[in-house]
Parts: sequence; C-alpha cells; structure tokens
Amino acid sequence: MDRLLIRGGRPLEGSVRVSGAKNAALPIMCAALLTDQALELSNVPKLMDVRTMAKLLSQMGVEAGPLIDGRTSLRAAAAQNPEAPYELVKTMRASVLVLGPLLARCGRAKVSLPGGCAIGQRPVDQHIKGLQAMGARITVEHGYMIAAAERLRGAHIVMDLVTVTGTENLMMAAALAEGTTLLENAAREPEVIDLARCLTAMGARIEGAGTGTIRIEGVPSLAGAEHAVMPDRIETGTFLAAVAAAGGKVRLTGAAPETLEATLEKLREAGARIAVSGDVIEIEMAGRPQAASLRTEPYPGFATDMQAQLMALDTIASGTGVITETIFENRFMHALELQRLGADITIQGNTAVVKGVERLQGASVMATDLRASASLVIAGLIAQGETVIERIYHLDRGYEALEEKFGALGAKIERVK
Repeated sequence: MDRLLIRGGRPLEGSVRVSGAKNAALPIMCAALLTDQALELSNVPKLMDVRTMAKLLSQMGVEAGPLIDGRTSLRAAAAQNPEAPYELVKTMRASVLVLGPLLARCGRAKVSLPGGCAIGQRPVDQHIKGLQAMGARITVEHGYMIAAAERLRGAHIVMDLVTVTGTENLMMAAALAEGTTLLENAAREPEVIDLARCLTAMGARIEGAGTGTIRIEGVPSLAGAEHAVMPDRIETGTFLAAVAAAGGKVRLTGAAPETLEATLEKLREAGARIAVSGDVIEIEMAGRPQAASLRTEPYPGFATDMQAQLMALDTIASGTGVITETIFENRFMHALELQRLGADITIQGNTAVVKGVERLQGASVMATDLRASASLVIAGLIAQGETVIERIYHLDRGYEALEEKFGALGAKIERVK
C-alpha cells in the first residue's frame, strides 16, 4: 500500500493550477443517465472516485469514454441494469446519486444503502422522503433501496435538514417529472449550482439553484450537452491553507474565488495576504500564523471539508483556535494523528481547542478520511524531520496528483510504494 514521505520545514513558492471539483463531477456524471444522447464533459479530475463512478455507470449500460486531458464522454443510450451494488457504493457514497436519475429515466432502481462512514452517519432518508412525495414506491430490503414509479410527479418538498446529495438527487429526478417540483431548505453549495447549469444545458428548466428554494419544471426529455466542471474549491482551500501554515508565496490559477469567501476570510485572519483577480488567487505568508477560530456550517458558511486543514494550521499558530464541527459528529479523527506530531489539541464534544505550539515533529501517522489526509499533509509540510502518512488511498479519492503539485511548489514530498 502506498504512503507519502514528507520532509518538512520548507516554504512553498510557485504556481499551480486547480483541478475540477470532485463533488461537482460525480453528480454531473450521474446526470448522463437522464438522456440517451452524449454528455460531453471537460475539466474532469483524474481521481479514484471518478473512475469508480464511471465503472458504476458502465455496468448500467452507459458508454463511458476514456478520461483524457480532463475530457470524457458519457452516453446512456439504454440504461439496461438500474442497480448500484454494495461493492461500489461502500467505496463511494456519491453512488446514491444514481437513484433519482434511474427512477426518472427507467422507472425503477435498486441502490445499496451507503451504510456508515468514517466521519459519521449520513442518512439518505431525505432522498427517500422526497422521491416518495413525487410518487415513487420505495422499500428497503436486504440493505437495498428498491424503488419504482411509472412516472414521477412534481411535488412540494420541504427537506428536514440541508443535504447536498439529497438536493442533487431530487433536482435530477424532478427534471423529468410531470409538473413542477419545489424544493425548500435546499442546499446552496456551488456544486449544486454547477449541476443545475449542466441540467439546464441539457434542456431542464430550473430556477433558484444556489438559494434555499429551487423550482424545477419537468420536461418530457433531456438532450446531450457540453459542460465544463467547476474548479475544486476544497483543493483550492487546501493549497491556500498549506501556504498559510508553511509560509511562502503561491499563485493558484483556474480557481473560483467567489466560492471560497469563508475560507479566504479565515486565512486573512491568520495573517495571510491574499489577492484575487478573475480566476487567479495569490497568497503570501511571512512569519507565524495567528490562530483562527471557526464553526462549520452549510454553504455559504465555513465548509466542513476545510475544517481539518485549518486545524493543521492552528497547531503551529500564535494563540488558541476553537474549532466547532456542526455537520458531522465524528470528524475530529485527524486530531489524534496531529497529536502524534506534537500538536496540543483538546476535544470537548463537537469542539476542538487547539493551542499553537512553536513547531511540530515528524512522525508516522495514518489517514482516516479524505480531508483528514489533507490536514496531515499540511502538518507534514510544517513539521521538523520526516513525516510518513499511511493509507493515502483516501487522498487519491479526492486530490489529483497532490504530491506532484506540492512538489512543483518546492515541497519535499514523495510517494513510496
């Protein structure tokens, strides 16, 4: 199993291009199920999760072209096998996003329940509740959601809690439903907006994406389209946090700064100088960062997917940072690994109190989830000596060529087989 070897203590300098967003690409790939014509995608990141989604769609009868230079083509001329087996869903929870499109296009679906997750439970009850309101018959048998509907009907759906995948699933289902669907308490994340852009290019009628209320007027059929996946705001934030922690001056191109306002605000609080121009973000950091406190919230609040990276920065900051996690109940597993590097972190329920220390010491640590992995990379970049990160398959799920990009910025980082 691969691991990362990092020799820390070097500032980061140079330029790096941001990849396409994993969390936008996966639902957009599922949108290919809604039409028998080709969906041509660009700026698709080369990631393990993208490969898994392509494999899942292929076994359903979707023609999935190779991913070359960020471009791929998907065509569901005939969705012959509307089933998402546990073997694939357990490795990638986003697989549940095929449920809505399959019901809308095929009138039936069999999708495995995702089960637990290292960062906490993420139930799919809001997906089921919304689809049932649209006329679907859904039972849960032997760990699978068995769903059927002659044709979905528009409905007024008020979600009990904000859920990104739930919003995306119901939005895709509603695109082909009969009548109008109103989604209230909808997720406002930029990735939801990007999916809406793609669906609109395919002929869907969607208003309000990016707000708490989304209105979808169903159409009889959707067509093929071309769509460029939005830049990855979490990858962008990860590189920015790394520079703020390690010091240096870096230019990020192909970014979407407007999706990162909460992160940029916290990094400026930490002392980073940040300049934004179009799709370019320049960050410069000299000296020790100041501790930044934060509370994770649904967008446009501070993203839970950036919490671990800011915790890594706070470990060597001047002062004490208080980090409150409100989205997932078990998302402080990286704190125990950061403590192995010498961090002073106290966990109190859903709050972590991080007292900055002068320096971290390199050690062997283990990644527990995708964003925890990123926090350990940042910690390794600022620690004295060598840091070895085990289980980096988590990183490969969501970061494209991470060690190569950091290497181009002057970091001493290598993948060891």
